[in-house]
Amino acid sequence: MNPQDLKLIVQEKYGQIAEGTKSCCGNDSCCSSVDYTVFSEDYSSQKGYNQQADLGLGCGLPTEFAKIKEGDHVLDLGSGAGNDCFVARSQTGETGKVIGLDFTEAMIKKANENLKKTGLNNIEFIHGDIEDIPLPDDAVDVVISNCVLNLVPNKEKAFSEIFRVLKPGGHFSISDVVIAGELPVGLKKDAEMYAGCVSGAIEKERYLSIIAKQGFSEIQIQKEKEIVLSDDLLLRHMDRERLNLYKKSGSGIYSITLYAEKE
Repeated sequence: MNPQDLKLIVQEKYGQIAEGTKSCCGNDSCCSSVDYTVFSEDYSSQKGYNQQADLGLGCGLPTEFAKIKEGDHVLDLGSGAGNDCFVARSQTGETGKVIGLDFTEAMIKKANENLKKTGLNNIEFIHGDIEDIPLPDDAVDVVISNCVLNLVPNKEKAFSEIFRVLKPGGHFSISDVVIAGELPVGLKKDAEMYAGCVSGAIEKERYLSIIAKQGFSEIQIQKEKEIVLSDDLLLRHMDRERLNLYKKSGSGIYSITLYAEKE
């Protein structure tokens, strides 16, 4: 699939989710066989949490690890209905600024509806492409993102753009989906359903290498969690003996939260 077609699929699927016409990755067979929120973390105890803005689409709590300070300017990539932005705003306070960027117009609309109810005046939701962020160089102190970069076709360009818009001394904290080891071909196809039908998840070491090549330093994994798939799902692609070996191999799908700095 070419990158432009992939982007159109992402827009369609997440547009359906924003409008409430689909509750998971976009077709009935997927919805009946896959728990789409398997990656989700519980935000309910986070200051600034907005239940109406929480669509259960994340795979971590980047705001918990992002070291956001009062007065910071924060950019949330793939901001969806705005949940991470509202949490980040509680950390930046009135003197900060939070920008949510999303590729799907329906999500921007939903986020702005949620924002209007809060009365906050230092959050802004804008439409744009993570591979071509519509902000000037050195614009923000912190970048966050939650289970979105895996959907971006050109991850090198995405992280290059993150580096460009961060101020010198700025940093990011990004939660995302990665692969460890070798997954059976059939399982890879099923795994796509666990990240909105169009996974794009890549091997963890390659992911880290892409970040380093863009010039980031102090790269560290802040949190890592294996996504436990059911035996029923795994046994579609391997017999019981291979299943036991697979479980011992360390291969699998993981959600990770990564931190890195721009010097």
